Amino acid sequence: MKISRILTGILPALALFLAISSPVVKADDPAMPAVGSMAPDFTLSSQEGKSVSLHDYKGQWVVLYFYPKDFTSGCTIEAHNFERDQAQYTAKKAAILGVSVDTVDSHQQFCTKESLTFKLLADPDKAVVTKYASTMTFGKNVVAARNTFLIDPTGKIRKVFVKVDPNPHSTELLAAIDELKKSGM
Repeated sequence: MKISRILTGILPALALFLAISSPVVKADDPAMPAVGSMAPDFTLSSQEGKSVSLHDYKGQWVVLYFYPKDFTSGCTIEAHNFERDQAQYTAKKAAILGVSVDTVDSHQQFCTKESLTFKLLADPDKAVVTKYASTMTFGKNVVAARNTFLIDPTGKIRKVFVKVDPNPHSTELLAAIDELKKSGM
């Protein structure tokens, strides 16, 4: 009897905790830029405090990846894997641009701590994550959803990865670039 009273008190609190702490991701958002469309241009500040625009990368492949938060385990794994494979991306004439709603200062600290050399872009106003329909709510906060857009040298989106697994993602992207190059894109 005592256990049922405890459970009766705990279960509603547990349900509320799970509702608040579990991320809600928009699936199949019609506002998400589609494969074959031109990637929406933007300008954001990098971890160095410099303005970076998507159009600056015309003529090369771009891995535009959105991630929830600096210093979290999944985001750190994903960033380390991109850094590990940086030479392969360079050989394929591909740039990596990471975007989250964190600040320039947070990105600077994250890059320093984790020895990251590619660009992390700050979108604290959520303009670009919204433009790419890559938002999710985490509790009361809106953060970037873990989505990636593979953009070809002409600026067209060639592949979209939604709700990616950070562990194999860099390897998947390298294979996708090779596949698209072989198919003539």
